[in-house]
Amino acid sequence: MDMDSLVIHGDAGVEDDSAIAPALYLSSTYRARDACEFAAIATGTRPRRYYARYGNPTQARCEQVLARLENAEAALLFASGMGAVSTAVLALLKSGDHVVAQTSHYMGTTRLLSEILPRFGIQATRVDQTDSGAFERALRPQTRLVLVETPSNPTLAVTDLAAVAARARARGILTLADNTFASPVNQRPRDFGIDLVVHSATKYLGGHSDLVAGVVAGPKDLVDRIWEDSIVFGACASPFNAWLMLRGLRTLTLRVERQSATALELARHLERHPQIARVHYPGLESHPQHELARRQMKGYGGVLSFEVKGGYEAARRFVCALKLAANAVSLGGVESLAVHAASVWEGTLTPQQIEQAGVSPALVRFSVGLESAQDLAADLDQALAAAA
Repeated sequence: MDMDSLVIHGDAGVEDDSAIAPALYLSSTYRARDACEFAAIATGTRPRRYYARYGNPTQARCEQVLARLENAEAALLFASGMGAVSTAVLALLKSGDHVVAQTSHYMGTTRLLSEILPRFGIQATRVDQTDSGAFERALRPQTRLVLVETPSNPTLAVTDLAAVAARARARGILTLADNTFASPVNQRPRDFGIDLVVHSATKYLGGHSDLVAGVVAGPKDLVDRIWEDSIVFGACASPFNAWLMLRGLRTLTLRVERQSATALELARHLERHPQIARVHYPGLESHPQHELARRQMKGYGGVLSFEVKGGYEAARRFVCALKLAANAVSLGGVESLAVHAASVWEGTLTPQQIEQAGVSPALVRFSVGLESAQDLAADLDQALAAAA
């Protein structure tokens, strides 16, 4: 099926289809037919009905859509995007292993790589994602995983998925891509050879700023391996959030296509604005990786970032002056959101880590909603005037 149909019918067959809207199963536990059914759980069979931390019918229905959206055999839903990333990485690695990652990652992933993994004897080397050869040069005999994020948060740098996947696969190394910013509508990393895909499903997949969730999608054997550890880590999604996500997924393609088109229009508008020093958006011809983005993306996403002339204080004044777009973290919802990246990140990362991520003190990240492009442009213009 085309993706427009898949988001509506991709969960067919998981549960009773007589109801048009999916059912919400809130039970924390379920009756077993006999002792053999419990024994099957102990041998690693992933259940839909047993105990909610192991699985849930509403969650299974959502996971089937998510797997098919990412051209994967299986998917596993988590309580958050960081729950998905952290559980996947810890399930795939052990003490003494090595991971290659980018310098530009979401701040939670950055802390996982720089602070959490070393506690378990796992080392990480971070490289410039715009140089695909840098990934190969960083590989060691102990390397077991290559972790990428494209476009990256918040500078919208692009990683060559096919090149990274080919180099890793030649060495028998697993690859994992964070596809949150692009969404499956604009990019499917598995089509380029990536093994596992993760999302902060809080963003585009949910789409309404009313749930927190994450997902891992990929080959069934790898997803089942991650599921076995997820039972211990306990970062399972709630049934209600799985149900909310199913509702959000029904309009995913419509939302993302509209947001991507508006983001490109706003990026072009800002590129011409005298108060803007630089715009980061892979859909712009001026973006240094525009040709790569054209090759591996259908659209360029609903997030752009830009640097306001006047530095740190001007950028802070700008986000406070916005009237239509809210000064709030997150992205991918129906409403536009803007954040001064340095102000948000400085509470979590060190100045050195912020600099390594390429985050300018004047950088603003703007998540485009479903408002009129003309109204958003007017809001940007009046806020820039106030900031000046």
